[in-house]
Amino acid sequence: MMAKPELKRVSEYCWRIEPSGNMKVPGVIFADNNLINDMDEKTLTQVRNVAALPGIVKGSFAMPDAHMGYGFCIGGVAAFDPDAGGVISGGGVGFDISCGVRTFHTGMTLDQLEGNKEKLADALFRDIPAGVGSTGTISLTSEALDNMLTGGAVWAVEKGFGTKEDLDYIEEHGMIKGAMPGKVSPDAKRRQRDEMGTLGSGNHYLEVQKVIEVYDSQIAEGFGIKKGDCMISIHCGSRGLGHQIGTDYLRQMAYEAPKYGIELPDRELASVPVNSPLGQDYLGAMRAGINCALANRQILTALVRKTFAKIFPNSELKMLYDVSHNTAKVEEHQVNGKMKHLLVHRKGATRAFGPGSSDLPPRYKSFGQPVLIGGTMGTASYILAGTAESEKLAFSSACHGAGRSMSRTAASKKWQGSTLMKELAQRKIIIKSRSMRGLAEEAPDAYKNVSAVVEATSNAGLARKVAKLVPLICVKG
Repeated sequence: MMAKPELKRVSEYCWRIEPSGNMKVPGVIFADNNLINDMDEKTLTQVRNVAALPGIVKGSFAMPDAHMGYGFCIGGVAAFDPDAGGVISGGGVGFDISCGVRTFHTGMTLDQLEGNKEKLADALFRDIPAGVGSTGTISLTSEALDNMLTGGAVWAVEKGFGTKEDLDYIEEHGMIKGAMPGKVSPDAKRRQRDEMGTLGSGNHYLEVQKVIEVYDSQIAEGFGIKKGDCMISIHCGSRGLGHQIGTDYLRQMAYEAPKYGIELPDRELASVPVNSPLGQDYLGAMRAGINCALANRQILTALVRKTFAKIFPNSELKMLYDVSHNTAKVEEHQVNGKMKHLLVHRKGATRAFGPGSSDLPPRYKSFGQPVLIGGTMGTASYILAGTAESEKLAFSSACHGAGRSMSRTAASKKWQGSTLMKELAQRKIIIKSRSMRGLAEEAPDAYKNVSAVVEATSNAGLARKVAKLVPLICVKG
């Protein structure tokens, strides 16, 4: 039963909050009846608060995995017009700048992996640094760190971590322009100096997965995916550097917002005009954070390839795609019949460009962008494809995962990591982790039903279901 009277049902998978008070645009939530009933009032309040920010256009959107975040809800999407006083908000990007998912093919099936599954799990756990404060074998000088923040995955490939072909299958082709390392604080750089090529902790992971279902055979073939294929996904971001950028700039934004006449409905929504000096500084620093995440996932890919080759000498791990879900990017979108350059914030939401987009590699142009939806350790992950319809619905955006339904503190009180590991082992899922508490915090049942989230995303037209994958091996921090 619908218990939220402020919501107007637009369709089976779309709900609307009409503008009221300081709201400049409606709130729009994509969800089925069960998902919308499970969303708490704090999430809806954050949707309304974002709708009150200066220069917002069309709507304040929430994806089916939406839940309360810092300022913006996680699963929130909002676009701002810089020419109309539009703002940039650190809370609309999040602290883990450019956290995202990278998936690549192994060219193998489970039958080919099976005899070496335990050996592979042990090797990946040994070779891939993970966990709170984890450091890798790479230590960057100040000059090298700035070059990495400017060059992203392009820099990593130039340093021998992967191939130029990889760059064709990364959002922004591996490097976003306009990064300004000089606007990244010394503290942020210090935190990152020894963290390149590391997974981190929380919901970050490295998974070996098996495709168990194909929903759209034509797109799956275009993506090079078949039922029974084994694939690998990496979920991580910009580590300590991204978090420190968020911390540094949110404080400054909160201080400067009143100078521009911005009345914040929530201090966590600290924002300044995109075209202000601080707005441009944050944009440059945030882009450096994006490049850091892209370089980090590129280095991790090289490490995984090296480990795989030790056990499977003839293996060839080719990229499917890499896409981020904590960014603010200048993109061209249609508003009231006119094409405009907007700053699109996606916080816990994935870019989902449709067929024909010039940003896509040639082999994907007729199918749309691969949209990578991460699972929750013991549940499924999904590969979707962007749609033309998504552009009209929510600036070509889709969900990014299941979305939490329980806090990490509550989860750690309810579950024990060692018990979860044994239960998953009974399902032939090998879990490798350096923290039992971390496992408990990431218990699959602490999240929404990812299949329900993906179903709502697909039925709403935000992205099209292509394939379903389940974990075989999962390395956690």
